Amino acid sequence: MRGPVEGVAPELQPVAHSFLQVREEIERFAADLTPAQLWARPGGAGSIGFHLRHIAGATDRLLTYARDEALTAEQLAWLKAEADPGAPPAGARETLEVACAAIDRALAQVRGTDVARLLDARGVGRARLPTTVLGLLFHAAEHATRHAGQIATMRKIVLG
Repeated sequence: MRGPVEGVAPELQPVAHSFLQVREEIERFAADLTPAQLWARPGGAGSIGFHLRHIAGATDRLLTYARDEALTAEQLAWLKAEADPGAPPAGARETLEVACAAIDRALAQVRGTDVARLLDARGVGRARLPTTVLGLLFHAAEHATRHAGQIATMRKIVLG
């Protein structure tokens, strides 16, 4: 409830606010973690690093569908590697930068979305599951919010 986000249509303000909140929360909850904490998987749960990379990848994929484009080979490769910490494991700053850059691209797309096209039909995945531009934008924002919440919870578990 901070007022309008500049350059965002009134119909898409909730989407923009959700992405901005995600950006703030992930920076607050992940910036100071060590690589071991970032990639810890207590009980086999997804690591904080995975959730950060998944926010980036899923947001990118959902917004690709919103533009009515097919996923690229690079996007599919990213999907398969989201949980991989790398060798040596990626640090918090570089992993956060990937997630924040995806959020920034999402906000740019939201700003550039023609509200007259919000109800245009879109398909998701190989099965082309039916949705709309608005459905994809909203789902991308709420999906990112869900994973930001998982990061907050995992932080408490990892730090004990």
